[in-house]
Amino acid sequence: MRLPHPPSPERSAELRRRFAEEARSERPDLSALCLLLGAEADGGLDEAGIDAAQIELDELAGRLPFRPGGPRSWAVALRELLGERCGFRGSAADYQRLESSLLHEVLRRRRGLPILLSVVWVEVARRAGAPVYGVALPGHFVVGFGAAEEQVLADPFDGGRVLAGADAELLVAGATGASLEPSMLAPADPLDVVLRILNNVRAWAAARPERSDVALWAVELSLLLPSHPARLRYERAQLLVERGDFVKGAAELEGYAEVVAAVDESAADRLRRQARAARARLN
Repeated sequence: MRLPHPPSPERSAELRRRFAEEARSERPDLSALCLLLGAEADGGLDEAGIDAAQIELDELAGRLPFRPGGPRSWAVALRELLGERCGFRGSAADYQRLESSLLHEVLRRRRGLPILLSVVWVEVARRAGAPVYGVALPGHFVVGFGAAEEQVLADPFDGGRVLAGADAELLVAGATGASLEPSMLAPADPLDVVLRILNNVRAWAAARPERSDVALWAVELSLLLPSHPARLRYERAQLLVERGDFVKGAAELEGYAEVVAAVDESAADRLRRQARAARARLN
């Protein structure tokens, strides 16, 4: 991937405003949120590029058969189109690439992480009228078709392979060592999908300390979601201090200390001491 340049401060502020607005809408649009995330990562993704990605999803949906049948027929139709004819799938190397978490790059390369390939499957199938949704299995995201009593699962990372009875259990056991629980097969909320994508971006950046810029925007987008772990404020504060923005980092530590104080005053005191230490680094 070309080294992406960040968007301008003005462009970033506008992207974040739209991201927060979409996330708080009555029915958040998953593809729109993913593309706004991608534009925050890659300043080369302009409005024309965002529109082109949406148009490509529309065009792919138009290539599906008209209402092919039940859940399994939909799963097979998506596999034949996206996995076989278009070549969407993943590989182990994709876990090492930031673009594997960016929807516009996944559409361009036909490669990505399981969750981004699943976003492609869901968005194409949804546009065609399929009863489709993401399924957030621990350690491996897949796609579901149909209601619970007739649910069919497909694995976009494996080219859309339709999963047999024990396959989901094996995926969960292989990723986490845990047993498959019925609750794991429930449809994933779009905002939970976006948060999980941002978690993947944060994990990618955490393994590359020189990319704290990526970690920071991923945390800050996560904080714009209506529901997010409160501890992300502490992570943001640490990143700001690491990047030399001691004033903002200290202010974030103090703000988080006020939240923590309601349940753990000793932890809040530690945060306040960290804030003082950050400010002291200005001298």
